[in-house]
Amino acid sequence: MARYIGPKTKISRRFGECIYGKDKYFERRKYPSGQHGNSILRRGKRSEYFVQLLEKQKAKYTYGILERQFERLFLESVRKKGVTGELLLQACESRLDNVVFRLKFAPSRSSSRQIISHRHIMVNGSIVSIPSFRLNPGDKIEIREKSKEHPVILESIKNKVEGTVVDWLILDEKNMFGIFRMVPKRNQIPENIKEQLIVELYSK
Repeated sequence: MARYIGPKTKISRRFGECIYGKDKYFERRKYPSGQHGNSILRRGKRSEYFVQLLEKQKAKYTYGILERQFERLFLESVRKKGVTGELLLQACESRLDNVVFRLKFAPSRSSSRQIISHRHIMVNGSIVSIPSFRLNPGDKIEIREKSKEHPVILESIKNKVEGTVVDWLILDEKNMFGIFRMVPKRNQIPENIKEQLIVELYSK
């Protein structure tokens, strides 16, 4: 399936924030390139539709989800009881590629998808090679025994900042496994996404 593989700094500049994690190039210039780049982010009144669409695009790029996939997640969230926007973000956070990234087994979500598709990850003792695999509370995510010396995984764990693993996951760094403890509540999701704008866009 197609994925965005272009310049990530360019995308971050479009939204005026670093959505892919620390980026030294973004810090040098936080606005789009071109003669009017700096004025784009300081533009006056924007239409309601533009603001809503921008928020949806930001969520899609942040989680690395394509349009049809994202729309299916939204429709699934609508059918459930609860706050639709929160349910949508919970669905995104419960994906295996996101959890592997949150556990610091991969330096980014795109790297996480590659690690999963190359069969380095196991869930409840079985190899799972589908990045969009949805996890349930209590699921155990671990690095396959043969992959515990994988340089990308080792480097990512080594560079993990103390306390950066979210509190709805349990990490055993020594044995290289984690537990999906619970579906996160909205205040436990660190992403700067205004999900209500996305709900309003799809509800039109």
